[in-house]
Amino acid sequence: MADEEINGDTDDIQHDKDKTQKKTAKHDSGVADLEKVTDYAEEKEISSQDISGALSLIGDRRNKETAERLEKEQELQKVLVKKDDIELIVKEMEISRILAERTLREHRGDVVAALTTLTN
Repeated sequence: MADEEINGDTDDIQHDKDKTQKKTAKHDSGVADLEKVTDYAEEKEISSQDISGALSLIGDRRNKETAERLEKEQELQKVLVKKDDIELIVKEMEISRILAERTLREHRGDVVAALTTLTN
């Protein structure tokens, strides 16, 4: 009977070793997968030409936006607005003269449209 207990204990020990090996194998497979991902990321390099190209695209886009903004400002300056209309908007809406004038210019001098925009 003592022999059976000893054999039973060794079976439990062997079973525990098998579980530990299975867990280790699972973790090792995860590490291997992670290595594949990091190896791929390390292989992919960014060249200085790509960076220069991206920076030039950004610069071109900024220059274009600045040119469009300046063109719009020049067009707005060409719109004639009455001082009385500006004063009316400033008094009624209690806003700055600059904002009132700009809004009025954006609406081509139409006081009603400017007031409607400012109230919404």
